[in-house]
Amino acid sequence: MKMQKKSVSEWVKSGDPWVWLNAGAVAISVIMVIGLLLLIAVRGLGHFWPADVVQAHYALPGESEYNIAAERVESVEVSAAQLREAGIQIPDEHQLMQRTLMKTGNRDVYGSDFRWVIDEYLTETKRPEMLFTAERREWGNLYGYLKAVKEDGKIVSQTNDLTPTASAMATWQVFEESIERASKIHDAIHVIEKKDIGKINYALERIRLEQRRLELKGKLTPEAEADLATERGQYDEEYKQLQQSLIELYSQINRDTFIVQVMDGSVHEMPVSKIVHAFRANSMGVVEKIGFYFVKLGEFLSDEPREANTEGGVFPAIFGTVMMVLLMTVLVTPFGVVAAVYLREYASQGWVTRIIRIAVNNLAGVPSIVYGVFGLGFFIYFLGSGIDQAFFPEALPSPTFGTGGLMWASITLALLTVPVVIVATEEGLSRIPRNVREGSLALGATKAETLWRVVLPMASPAIMTGVILAVARAAGEVAPLMLVGVVKLAPSLPLDGNYPYIHLDQKFMHLGFHIYDVGFQSPNVEAARPLVYATALLLVIVIALLNLSAVTIRNHLREKYKSLEM
Repeated sequence: MKMQKKSVSEWVKSGDPWVWLNAGAVAISVIMVIGLLLLIAVRGLGHFWPADVVQAHYALPGESEYNIAAERVESVEVSAAQLREAGIQIPDEHQLMQRTLMKTGNRDVYGSDFRWVIDEYLTETKRPEMLFTAERREWGNLYGYLKAVKEDGKIVSQTNDLTPTASAMATWQVFEESIERASKIHDAIHVIEKKDIGKINYALERIRLEQRRLELKGKLTPEAEADLATERGQYDEEYKQLQQSLIELYSQINRDTFIVQVMDGSVHEMPVSKIVHAFRANSMGVVEKIGFYFVKLGEFLSDEPREANTEGGVFPAIFGTVMMVLLMTVLVTPFGVVAAVYLREYASQGWVTRIIRIAVNNLAGVPSIVYGVFGLGFFIYFLGSGIDQAFFPEALPSPTFGTGGLMWASITLALLTVPVVIVATEEGLSRIPRNVREGSLALGATKAETLWRVVLPMASPAIMTGVILAVARAAGEVAPLMLVGVVKLAPSLPLDGNYPYIHLDQKFMHLGFHIYDVGFQSPNVEAARPLVYATALLLVIVIALLNLSAVTIRNHLREKYKSLEM
């Protein structure tokens, strides 16, 4: 018997087109997300690869000729007419020209890190082995040839060779040893300035506030003042010792200098202490480049930012993001669960409860900047100022909690995400069978015991689902944080060795705001662009790890209480 073909109308009524349409939409969405992540990964992670440095002669018609040493960044095709409009003398037979963005570095010499060149007029291109790249603490990258290394103003090694001769390699080795020595001294200075002296400054500020507090209360007796003066004297003595150590270290770190010749032919003498890394990418093999790549990637994850956030690492932003999300989670979970339990288990299911549920659902759609304005007005200006007047009068007029900080940012985001937790928890409570509650009550348990020992454990997977959604939204928020505590650069972490160890009043850095700042506020856009991609990828990874942790806990709870649902 021959099968009859379905008509188009029957095929549409069967629902098959909608199944294929949904499947296609999901597939396209997945491909777009994967493509976006790959784009971010390639653009961001490629920034840490030690790229070869080309040396060439550039002779643009109608302009002066010069030599150039730079890294190739990107190439684009532009119309010759557009270049002619810009005043560049391009022959009439050309229609399209290849233009390349070159990272020339040496900003202190040229005034800019990047330069566009037309490939056709770039000649005598080569990759000299002794042409080196130096990553500096200021002024970006340096490209040039090493000529000499000095100690205390005396030349200890020099060369005039631009090829890898014995003399050139010996000078390079001395240069590397000087950089390593200067880096160790720089680390020692950083420890003294940031940790040791920072601890003393914190203690001196605590003594000053204690003296002011006793003075306000009328209890500043001569004996108490003498005790405070004695304690202050001890810290002053420690500070003098550290200051002497710093003077000795600075005299050592400024001892070494090096002489470099850049592509315009000029020769410059610079302190070795300003160099973070120096490497000859053209002479490095694949294994060496991979090793250097992971060193740079590790620094990006563990170091502090520098050069207006366009160089260095993002560890303070990672730390601030994770700590804020954890505090937000600790705050939002109990409040969201308690509210959901009340609405589902205790409140009368009348029109008032329905209005509250509608309000909760509407709160989930309020723009985040509105929460930021509310946090600024209520938490900081009202509540924070009241806390300062009640508990920290000795610090006034300098605010303690009357200004943006980690605590207010966490509470603001908890307020922003609490509707998500309430809705998810209510859904979980509604799915628990009624006979489970009745069975617990029949066995003699009170309603509170039933709720605490039976209902909430069974609803815990749904609670964790709400927490996952809250974390996913809060970790990427930027707009409200700009008003309640996040800053471009925080001088110290909100967690350190000074009592009370966790400083909820301090401002902090955040990956989302770091992306905004680097991408839109940086004075050096081209240098900042790769870091925007790298930081965006890092933020996605941090959010994914936080969500995976919550998902793991949820799955464990689901397996644990699965038998109770059957």
